[in-house]
Amino acid sequence: MRANYRMQRLFVEDALSAGQAFEAAKEHFHYLTNVLRMADGDAVLLFNGRDGEWRAELSLPTRKRLMLTPTELTRPQPEPSDLHYLFAPLKVGRLDYIVQKAVEMGAGVLQPVMTQHVQGKITSIERLQANAVEAAEQCGILAIPQVAAPRKLEDLLSGWPRERRIIFCDEGHGSQNPLPALQQIAERKLALLVGPEGGFSDDERTLLRGLDFVTPVPLGPRILRADTAAVAAMAVIQAAIGDWV
Repeated sequence: MRANYRMQRLFVEDALSAGQAFEAAKEHFHYLTNVLRMADGDAVLLFNGRDGEWRAELSLPTRKRLMLTPTELTRPQPEPSDLHYLFAPLKVGRLDYIVQKAVEMGAGVLQPVMTQHVQGKITSIERLQANAVEAAEQCGILAIPQVAAPRKLEDLLSGWPRERRIIFCDEGHGSQNPLPALQQIAERKLALLVGPEGGFSDDERTLLRGLDFVTPVPLGPRILRADTAAVAAMAVIQAAIGDWV
């Protein structure tokens, strides 16, 4: 069931069930009443990543309190996306962008990976999680992706579960078309690995190409920025062997 894009959607921490009213958080009170100018009887869509999506009515018992009352389940809670997105952190503005786009493209786990040529760093997991929530609110996703703590590439690979295939965006690949390599993948559990702006080092590329659970793929004839490569790769994966099929 597709999302209703005409109604305001909000992520809440509270449990959601029919008739169980709760007080809106301060930031939601401000946004709904002062920014959107909503009033008694208006409705929004709420989700918490556990109980599905609910239509909820607003009520203002006082000028400083806003109550939200779930009235109707509009979409049941789906299974979370199983695509893992492994990425080398970029600088802050572009890091926010790739987290948001990864969520929109169906990533279920966001795993920062520290590589030899990495240029950015993770200063706040909470910031990345907030970006993931915002993207979910905007694009209709009900299961909030998990943001994992950063890990070194070598450490991540050494303990990697063999049943989950890593699709490695390899700028040194000999061809230009990713489809033949993707169409050979039989595993349903997948992860996408995108390197830093400066690319993977020769040692890292050799390591990745030597692992039997890693599939190198090209991304066309042009050199792509890391954030562009991430969106392009996820679109190709979803269209070829993912949840667009």
